[in-house]
Amino acid sequence: MEWILEAVLVLMLAATLFHAVRLERALGVLKRDRAALQELVDAFNASTRQAEQGVEQLRHATEGAGRQIARQIEGGLSLKDDLSFLMERGERLADRLDALVRAARPLATDGPARADRLAPTDRFGSAEPAYAAAGDDGAAEAPAPRVRSQAERDLLRALRMTR
Repeated sequence: MEWILEAVLVLMLAATLFHAVRLERALGVLKRDRAALQELVDAFNASTRQAEQGVEQLRHATEGAGRQIARQIEGGLSLKDDLSFLMERGERLADRLDALVRAARPLATDGPARADRLAPTDRFGSAEPAYAAAGDDGAAEAPAPRVRSQAERDLLRALRMTR
C-alpha cells in the first residue's frame, strides 16, 4: 500500500509540476504583455500631451483670429456709418438735381439764350441761383435752371437708378 501511496504522490507531483510550468509560461506572457502595455500607456500619454499642446495652440490661433475679426467688424461698422452718411447726402443732392431738371425741362425748349443770363454761381449747382438783371427796369427774371451737360444727365440717371 505504501507503493500505491507513493505512486499517487508521484502522480500528484507530476501534475503539480505540469501546472507549475504552465503557470510559469502564463506569467512570462503576462510580464511581456505588461511591458507592451506599459509602452502603450506611455505612447498614449505622449499622444495626449501632444493633443493638449495642439488644442492650446488652436485656442491661441482662434483668439487671434477672433480679435482680427472684431477689428474688421469695427472698421466695417465705421465704413457703414460713413456710407450711410454719403448716401443721405447723395440722395439729397439727387433730389435737388432732379427738381432742377424738372424745372429746366420746360425752359429747355426756349433755347440756350436763357442760359446765357445765369450767374456763375449757378453753374456750380447752388440751391438758389442768382440771375442777371433782365432789362432796364432792374427787375430780376424768374429763376431758370441751366441746361445740363451730358455728364450731369448721366450722373442724375445713375443716382436715380441707385434708389
